[in-house]
Order: sequence, then C-alpha cells, then structure tokens
Amino acid sequence: MDIDALRSFIAFVETGSFTRAAKQTHKTQSAVSMQMKRLEGELGKGLFEKEGRNLVLSVQGRRLALYAKSLLQLHDETVAALKSSDVRPRLHLGCPDDYADSILPSIVKLLHSYLPKLDLQITCASSYLIRMMLDSGELDAAIVTRLPDSEEGYLLTTDVGVWIGSEEVDITAQNPLPIVLFQKDCKFHLAAIDGLMKLGREYSLMASSSSATAIKGMVKQGLGLGAMAKLSAGQDCCVIESENLPPLPSIGIALVISSRAHSPLSAELAQQLVKGFAEMT
Repeated sequence: MDIDALRSFIAFVETGSFTRAAKQTHKTQSAVSMQMKRLEGELGKGLFEKEGRNLVLSVQGRRLALYAKSLLQLHDETVAALKSSDVRPRLHLGCPDDYADSILPSIVKLLHSYLPKLDLQITCASSYLIRMMLDSGELDAAIVTRLPDSEEGYLLTTDVGVWIGSEEVDITAQNPLPIVLFQKDCKFHLAAIDGLMKLGREYSLMASSSSATAIKGMVKQGLGLGAMAKLSAGQDCCVIESENLPPLPSIGIALVISSRAHSPLSAELAQQLVKGFAEMT
C-alpha cells in the first residue's frame, strides 16, 4: 500500500477537505484525488461517498482510517529508528496568542519530558496564520481551536466563550456597547457580533486584534468588553454575565500534527501529550 497515498488519506480524514489535504501534503488537489482513486483501486473498495454537497468517508473509508494512522506511525518510527543519530530533533510548534498563557506552558513541559534533547521553536500568531503555516509545512504541529464535534487533531480540552470586562469600570449598559474582539476569522468575533445584532443591541467595535494580551489590556482600561475562551481570559479580567449579552459558543482546543513525512511529533507522542495534559489539569 502506497504510504504517501495513506498520508494524503489521513490528511483528508483530519481536515475533511481535499483542498486542505492537498495543502498539508504539498500536492495539487488533482494529485490527491488521483492518489485516492489508486488507493480505492488497490483495495477494491470505495472510500468516499456524497453527503449533500460534501464528500465524506464511506463505511470502508472509516474502517481504513482506523488502521491508516497506525500504519503511518509504524512506517515513520521504522524510518526514524534506521536514521537515528545524536542530532537533536527539531520541532516547530504554532500557538495562537490566546493560549500562550494557559495551554502552551504545559505542552512545552510535556514535550521536553518525552523528548529531552528537543530543539523547540514556537511561533505565536493568529489562528488563521497558524493554520496557513501548518498547511504550508512551515509548522510541524499547532495548537488550534476547533468546533466541539470536529475530529480534527487530538483534543486537549474543551472550553466555553465568555464576555470579559474591567473590574473597575462597568460599561455593560453603555449604548452603543463598546467591544474589542479578535480578528474576523475567530469564532468569538462572529458569535459576539451576530448575537448582539439578534438582541437588537447597538455596538461599537473599538478594535480587532490577534493578540489576547492587547485585547485584555484594552478591556482592563474600560475601552470595551471582550469575548474569548474562558481559559484565555485567565485572572486578568472579570467574567461578565448579563441577560443583555448574548451567549458565546463552546469550543475544542486540539493539537494538530502536520501531515508532512517524518515529523518529530508522532501520533503516539501526540496521544501521550493529550493524556499528560489531562493529568496536569
């Protein structure tokens, strides 16, 4: 069985899209499609089926997914063992700024406990840029926000969105309501604005930023209310609960591994990180 085709198949399983699978494996979408057709021909089974406008895994595709990760893991471990040397493994990890205080330190501690000689490089950027870098192969792995029912990556924890405000200045009754939010690609940005519009509340978007530190700084100064994951809010700002504010969605926070070959972060290690993180929290 073609290992490279299996790698593309797993990229589709994790992203749910041939387009993103192609980006993560550095191939054209047509090349990935051809790989899947050859894989189906080799197995004599259809691996995909239509569900509305979307392409999803068939029963046989889901069965293959159960084994494919193990096959890739065994392949990569074999190659790594044969090529092993005293060279320090290098891992480039991406993390949105909003998880830099809450999630990242525990993951770094766990990585060094499993890989003592690890050369760890960390890039903090917006979730949008993190995903682009992951797709392009610039990152080996990343901590990302996903929908609670998504199967992307390895789930670290779940969280809920909250409104945050200054402990010293109450601006919840102001009209229009001043708000400071993450960029438009953030789920909380969309949910906050859509929710306020449905409540009929006028708002004034004071600023959008990819930095949780910047948002919390503006919130603490009373420039506006913020909307972010409860984990990201930390102890810096107070959580605001009000009938005049719309509820914010729940999210999943996951560790996603690049599908490029021979990443130092294997599926087995990712599972150990998830287990270790749960024990630490």
